[in-house]
Amino acid sequence: MTNMPNQLGAKSSYTRPLTRAIETFMQATMNGYKRNQVEEAISRLNGESTAAPSQGLRTQLKRLLDTDRAATQEARATGSKIVNHAFYSIDSPGKGTEVFFSDYEAFALDTGLRLSSHGWPQGFVVRALRHVRRDFEKHHARILRQDPAELFDAKIIKENARPGDLGVDNTDPVFLTIATRKASFADGKDDLTTTTICRGIEEVSKFVKQNQAHSWSLFELATRAHQLTRELSHTLPRSRGRS
Repeated sequence: MTNMPNQLGAKSSYTRPLTRAIETFMQATMNGYKRNQVEEAISRLNGESTAAPSQGLRTQLKRLLDTDRAATQEARATGSKIVNHAFYSIDSPGKGTEVFFSDYEAFALDTGLRLSSHGWPQGFVVRALRHVRRDFEKHHARILRQDPAELFDAKIIKENARPGDLGVDNTDPVFLTIATRKASFADGKDDLTTTTICRGIEEVSKFVKQNQAHSWSLFELATRAHQLTRELSHTLPRSRGRS
């Protein structure tokens, strides 16, 4: 009689890698997104067509993360009132430990990249996002609760459009607003720049007037937030050390 292979043992050896992959995916889903997922989603959102994020994009994101760690450590050492990170929920763990990012933190990192791409220095970008994090995170959560069918209703968007209005592609736009005003010579600074989150162009106008701004920059957030969430849903966690 021919000895038959242990079918149960054979099946276990084949399914073990799949089981590990499922466990990794479940852990990432519960804890947040791995860095590779965030990089891949941001890469696709920025129009990169390569299979993996470009080295240039990964370097830019790494510099933002490194600047965030350094700026937060400095703020805590000097007794600053703002001691939270821009892109982390907790202090970065030790070397070799996996870092997970929440939906908001992934979006904040993408926003940081947008600001950097428009010429704002990384140090300023990180300080600004650390400063507005509380309001930014609340707006982000509210945006993701909105029904996309209503938020992106083309008919309503067209009906709401008025001559001279800023063009938007959703019914409830939210803007990260950077306002710059001329400072007095007495304080030794050329310009004072303030950042906030504004829901609707009316809030933008009010903020600009309050700060007597001579220039301002707007970054619409609602559409981008839904786009990034969609891209994140198409990514899978990858084990550390794998390309």
